[in-house]
Amino acid sequence: MSEDRNQNGTQEEICYVCRRPESKAGKMVHMPGNLCICNDCMQRAFDQVGQNGFPYGMNFFGEFPGAELFQEQEAPKKQHEKKTESVPAIDIKSIPAPHKIYAKLNDYVVGQEHAKKVISVAVYNHYKRIASKEQQDDVEIEKSNMLMIGPTGSGKTYLVKTLAKLLDVPLAIADATSLTEAGYIGDDIESVVSKLLDNADNDVERAEQGIIYIDEIDKLAKKRNTTNRDVSGESVQQGLLKLLEGAEVEVPVGATSKNAMVPLKTVNTRDILFICGGAFPELENIIKERLNKSSSMGFGAELKDKYENDRNILQQVQIEDLRTFGMIPEFIGRLPIIYTLDGMSKEMLVRVLNEPKNAIVRQYQKLLALDEVDLAFDKDALDAIAERALKKGTGARALRAIIEEFMLDIMYEIPKDDSIGKVTITKAYIEGTGGPRIEMRGYAALEG
Repeated sequence: MSEDRNQNGTQEEICYVCRRPESKAGKMVHMPGNLCICNDCMQRAFDQVGQNGFPYGMNFFGEFPGAELFQEQEAPKKQHEKKTESVPAIDIKSIPAPHKIYAKLNDYVVGQEHAKKVISVAVYNHYKRIASKEQQDDVEIEKSNMLMIGPTGSGKTYLVKTLAKLLDVPLAIADATSLTEAGYIGDDIESVVSKLLDNADNDVERAEQGIIYIDEIDKLAKKRNTTNRDVSGESVQQGLLKLLEGAEVEVPVGATSKNAMVPLKTVNTRDILFICGGAFPELENIIKERLNKSSSMGFGAELKDKYENDRNILQQVQIEDLRTFGMIPEFIGRLPIIYTLDGMSKEMLVRVLNEPKNAIVRQYQKLLALDEVDLAFDKDALDAIAERALKKGTGARALRAIIEEFMLDIMYEIPKDDSIGKVTITKAYIEGTGGPRIEMRGYAALEG
């Protein structure tokens, strides 16, 4: 074939579709695979897409020559889509009974017996409700969403995370502080469902049988004494109503907000169990104020400070207290199960230190075991750690910060000396009046 050359004698580029040289067709558009397409053929391709869309199984150029080159590139993508569609749905029979869920939670969560019992029964009933839909019956079981109230560090989020590990079901944990009303900067309300869809490998059927935990739900309370638009408070509560009740929503796949470049999938939230949790600071004062209103004078009057030091005052919460806090009645009405977690006492903090399977003490014992050193804690030392954590007022979260503080020097010095065989943490070391008890290999114990 003779080569087309321009006036300068150099070889011209030829359109792969119409076979016209650059001197007749004009400047070329370069495509992958060293292909050149003229502007006329490119426009024809755009016109065809605008009129008919992309035919299934065809490439950008439809019936033009070279279609098979692009079809080969799209084939692996289609195979991947088939793999995601073949994910099996949840097996209802594989969900354990409430007492089995409760027993597994006991291995990781200390105390909170009532909360563990409530969440075990709720999850089990949730999947029994889904299974009952296969039976033709006039009785339709409605789902029971939950509201979990507890002071900071009492184990609300940890309880749900542990549940996610024990159950083979899609579970998404979202933070209410990032949610805003549609049209404002932040995550759309539908993003909580998008996270669940992502955890279900984009399988809509599996996601529609999952669990969503919305943390920090108390941050959505109505803002008081403000004239600005409440785009992250009451308006988000209003937007969550349809999700809690059950509705078909279009959610973005692999993103937290809708835009033209992100594909959408329709998810029905009717069978999704919602668990909301929050610390609700200052709710104790609202409860105390209500309880103290019962009587203020006379022989039947109660002391003003009767509930002042009650660590479990949240157990007496009522709907009217949540409304006073700033939660709208429609939102509370869609969370029929309301339960509280106990405040952390000294005894509970001591149990948290060494009883769970992944207790903090066991974690440090494993770290030092890698250096072939045994780590032990005196009982008085554990009590001293719990007392310091109790004063901080942040629940179990304070334990790690305290242990990190006094373990720093030990973790730094032990790798220097291979002769150290055992380290025992004493109460004197925790209180700063002494040091740890160190035992050398083959020698008696030495006070640090």
